[in-house]
Amino acid sequence: MKCPFCGNDEDRVIDSRPARDGKAIRRRRECSVCGNRFTTYEAPEEHVVLVVKSDGTREPFDRRKVYRGITIACNKRPLTAEAIEQITTAIEGRVQASEPREVTTQQIGQWALEELRGADEVAYIRFASVFKRYENLDEFLRELNRIQSAVSSSGHSD
Repeated sequence: MKCPFCGNDEDRVIDSRPARDGKAIRRRRECSVCGNRFTTYEAPEEHVVLVVKSDGTREPFDRRKVYRGITIACNKRPLTAEAIEQITTAIEGRVQASEPREVTTQQIGQWALEELRGADEVAYIRFASVFKRYENLDEFLRELNRIQSAVSSSGHSD
């Protein structure tokens, strides 16, 4: 494995543990040359699921894009890195289980919203504001009111 810091390909594994609900192995490595540590993940190769984008183009599903979007929505929120990882893993699981082997960006976004709704309302709104592309303030306020009504009817309050 090449070191992301110096490019050397000699390292040693200093810790291994299960990750992504046992579907991968997380390894902490230390570069033999520069001494920096980095993390790698080892997972079985899965069937490629194609993502159909809004313009009709297709590309292989990329877990990192989902993780990045969730992380941005959760910025400065009380969700832990582990919680963000679990949300991403849940979405990835739904993508991998989809048949046929294609899923739309709309569907992935909807799954992300479902996961975020239960995890953090502010992160949900942040993600929704980008994903749903509200045209004006009224649309945005309707979504906020809908969420507030759902929270009120479930008995939660923050």
